Amino acid sequence: MESMREGVCSSQARRAGEFFSKLTASSLEDFSAMEYPRSYAANVVLFRERDPVSALFVIHEGAVRLSINSIHGRRLSLRIAKKGEIIGLSSSLSGAPYDMTAETQNSSKIAIIDRREFQQFLTRHPDAYLAVSEELGRQMAIACSQLRTLGLSSSAPQKLARLLLEWSDNGQAMQSESRLHLSLTHEEIGSFIGSSRETVTRTLTNLKNRRLVALRGCTMTILNRAALENYAHT
Repeated sequence: MESMREGVCSSQARRAGEFFSKLTASSLEDFSAMEYPRSYAANVVLFRERDPVSALFVIHEGAVRLSINSIHGRRLSLRIAKKGEIIGLSSSLSGAPYDMTAETQNSSKIAIIDRREFQQFLTRHPDAYLAVSEELGRQMAIACSQLRTLGLSSSAPQKLARLLLEWSDNGQAMQSESRLHLSLTHEEIGSFIGSSRETVTRTLTNLKNRRLVALRGCTMTILNRAALENYAHT
């Protein structure tokens, strides 16, 4: 009994993500028993938009880029899902085809859980429905934030400034500065705001010249958050 309790505690301690923090000990233990993480290289497509739903995916390590495509093949990146997140959740619940494409951003370790197995898990643990509903609400809020960035900004520089501010919320705060790891190319950054690589390069150069941000390798430092917020809304 003691070893089982220690196993549950260690399982809870290692789990990242809001969804898992809301599960009871027994639900978390049962969920973890369904997971068999596999290693993936970068740029591996886990599922494509409009594919029939078969499973949901739990990110143990690494990051996954979520995107949608127009009928003309233009790609719009929605966000980067990270450790502790579940992707494909809404489709797994509804049975509708996947509504986006998921592709590994870098080397990742991801667990695949069959949709029917997940439904059986919910039958065994009705208490988990609250965690599921809150996770869906969180993902909806993120989607609304993305729409706000794209729809309420009148120019590409504004969109990029809003995007950097959003990403910095998850970065490392240092008094008035914020640091974030920026391993994306300028073209990939442009896919988040519907702009070209040239526009992103030009805007970042402008932000650096204004001393609003600084770049060193893959690390970006927001030097003056208040000024960058003003720039995003002018």
